Amino acid sequence: MAHHLYRLGTFAFRRRRYVLVGWLLALGLTLGGSMLWSGTPTNGLEVPGTEAQQAIDTLHREFPQSDAGGASAQVVVATGEGRTLADPAAASAVTALVTRLGTAPQVAGVTELDERSTSADGRTGIIEVTFTARGDDLTPAAQEGLTAALDGARAAGLTAEAGGNAIDGQPALGNAEIIGVAVAALVLLLTFGSLVAAGLPLLTALLGVIIGFSSIALASAVVDMPSAVSTLALMLGLAVGIDYALFITSRYRSELARCHEPQEAAGRAVATAGSAVVFAGLTVIIALAGLMVVNVPFLTVMGLGSAGVVAIAVLIALTLLPALFGFAGHRIISKRVWRKPATRTLGHRWVSLVLRRPLIAVVAGVAVLGIAAIPALDLRLGLPDDGTAAADSSPRKAYDLIADGFGPGYNGQLTVVVQGPDVSTVRTTVAAVPGVTAVSPPRTSDSGTVSIFQVIPATGPTDPATTGTVEAIRTATSALPGGDVSVTGITAVNIDASQKISDSLLPYLALIVGLAFLLLLVVFRSVLVPVKATLGFLLTIGATFGVMVAVFQWGWLNGLLGVPATGPIVSMMPIFIIGIAFGLAMDYEVFLVTRMREEYVAGADPRAAIVEGFAGSARVVSAAAVIMISIFSGFMLSPDLQIKMPGLGLATAVLVDAFLVRMTIVPAVLALLGRRAWWLPSWLDRALPDLDVEGSRLQVPSPTGPEPAPAVELVR
Repeated sequence: MAHHLYRLGTFAFRRRRYVLVGWLLALGLTLGGSMLWSGTPTNGLEVPGTEAQQAIDTLHREFPQSDAGGASAQVVVATGEGRTLADPAAASAVTALVTRLGTAPQVAGVTELDERSTSADGRTGIIEVTFTARGDDLTPAAQEGLTAALDGARAAGLTAEAGGNAIDGQPALGNAEIIGVAVAALVLLLTFGSLVAAGLPLLTALLGVIIGFSSIALASAVVDMPSAVSTLALMLGLAVGIDYALFITSRYRSELARCHEPQEAAGRAVATAGSAVVFAGLTVIIALAGLMVVNVPFLTVMGLGSAGVVAIAVLIALTLLPALFGFAGHRIISKRVWRKPATRTLGHRWVSLVLRRPLIAVVAGVAVLGIAAIPALDLRLGLPDDGTAAADSSPRKAYDLIADGFGPGYNGQLTVVVQGPDVSTVRTTVAAVPGVTAVSPPRTSDSGTVSIFQVIPATGPTDPATTGTVEAIRTATSALPGGDVSVTGITAVNIDASQKISDSLLPYLALIVGLAFLLLLVVFRSVLVPVKATLGFLLTIGATFGVMVAVFQWGWLNGLLGVPATGPIVSMMPIFIIGIAFGLAMDYEVFLVTRMREEYVAGADPRAAIVEGFAGSARVVSAAAVIMISIFSGFMLSPDLQIKMPGLGLATAVLVDAFLVRMTIVPAVLALLGRRAWWLPSWLDRALPDLDVEGSRLQVPSPTGPEPAPAVELVR
């Protein structure tokens, strides 16, 4: 493998103009194509095989204009103290609001206020607005018409806010990506001490992100593409794109320091660091593509779309980067960063400290991570609603107004779909279930075969008690003879989706860990190193979930981190964090341990191999981790909880895994294992393909003669 990558690197270096033109052409084609052909991102949630989804499919068929089937908005109006909506001035303002809403673009219908839609104190009312299109297909004019109607009601003295799936809820990134890139640029400059060397990883990463974004936009023309795919692609594309280029650039500079000519150095950098990039990228791709096992369409699309962006980052690092080395030449190294190799680096000092007491390092590291993981025992899953929106947003204000005026359960109404049994019997049965405060009159479809009615629980949508209420309703109605009764609505969909994703966590984890174990077995030609790598990841993920529960469920540091409200962890976050964090954890494992194995294969004893391999890669791995943490932390500045949550989770995972697991526990465990760390049964050694990831058999003629011993060390 190293030989093939060496040839690829030298080819890209020699034919750099053709390679550069090829990637610029790919950029132009994807960017231009996305401007001509692209679809509208979707925000819908479909969970095949669940009771709630099957009921929604029935509603789409039997009640095409029902709330469950189309875009809707809940417009909430309220008066101040001492006034009610029945007062002449308030009633006139409400009438004008209903009229404006009815004439807004794409509006199919608007309800009037009545006794059911007005709170008991008469001060809060809910106006239901339905649209002729899905929320994803509403035009800007429709959004503007809704906003104008609200502004008119406010000018008349009412409090007016709106929530629902018709409200524009595209994730807001704010300045997250700008801050992440700025910090990455600073870290690269401090690491390399050269503007040229710092600029190459940024340039290639941004190119990869743009091509990935454009490809996703093109794919959205034929596939329903969740809006969150772009956010995830940006987050991952920047992080892995910079990191992969950073590792290869660092190795290229090291090869130049060994007095190799630039072309030879580029080939060797791609052959060695490039091999690690290939396998690191494969682990991330496996983890993301493995989301297909959950069998939730939007998770599958998000996983495959993000895996495609990672694949682009790997290809750019292996081809475009060595081509750019050809343009940069020796300018990638500033003269001020050359010096004699007599000093011990910080990496030398740290790993020597760890190896002095390896057992203590392992025990202390595991203890810290175990304590951090304790809150994860209280992990609850759910999906975000308007109650977790930013406190100053209209949907959050509407949510709070409804909860104050009608009770928390009004925000989490359930829909009971009845096919067959007498609907009055079903209503009576449901009304008697503990936790149900009210049921609405039934509606029957035009075919006369399906009836529906609304159920208002006593607790809010994300309250664990509401899950118990849904389960109790399903249990009570399952005993009724002669037909089919199902519970749906956004609250029930969220409960079913969370349960399905939760049930998929262990099979998904087993799949990606199993595939990655086989991959690492081939890379390291060792049984114990892959086992150690995966066990270390379990420590990382436990601590990560512990931090997320403490912040988002328990409310620790909420004010500092700008978390608008506590609640369950978004149901798809754990499986995403597991997939992405596992891939990134294996990145650091591959980059660190392959350098140690290089030294071991070259003849060093196990302890010396750990020290020299660690010292040779610790600086660049630390820089890569800081860049990842900076990019992910930047997304925590977003007001959107669905962006803030993975930002904190992934930043925590990288911090814990890179510095505590890979750079502390891993060298300590390897030192305790000694030569046994590289043990492989002879029969398995013969069966596995030898890919020569370390480049130990890389024999290529150098234009400068035999390979020289390093005369200088490249440090800063």
